Amino acid sequence: MSIETSLVIFKPDAVAKRLVGPVLARFQAAGFQLRGIKMMLLGEDILHEHYAHISHLTVYPQLISFMRQAPVVVAALEGENAISAIRDLLGPTDSQVAAPGTIRGDFGENKMINVCHASDSAESAAVEVRRFFKDCEVFTF
Repeated sequence: MSIETSLVIFKPDAVAKRLVGPVLARFQAAGFQLRGIKMMLLGEDILHEHYAHISHLTVYPQLISFMRQAPVVVAALEGENAISAIRDLLGPTDSQVAAPGTIRGDFGENKMINVCHASDSAESAAVEVRRFFKDCEVFTF
């Protein structure tokens, strides 16, 4: 087991539905330590950088529009095998097939309106945390 840090973005739907607290509580109950958190509006530049790997998909413009429509909350969460464990807690990207008891199964609507984004690898997490947080905004305890 290894200690990892993952980026989690509470998407506009999570903020609008007041789910940030309940979902963050699930992550903390599962043993993850909050290392950084902030609310922000995402501009096109950061979104194009963040979602560059899927820019070829037809849903890309709709995703950028959705992520810009309202503030998001970004968090850096640390824990044992955080990358895979957080993704397991979230459930599949498509909320319609996510099992009850997973975050997306309980609160999501579809592949886009699915509560949170989470890093998919240690390499992605390192890049994503640096993309959304300055070094002085991520704390070690």
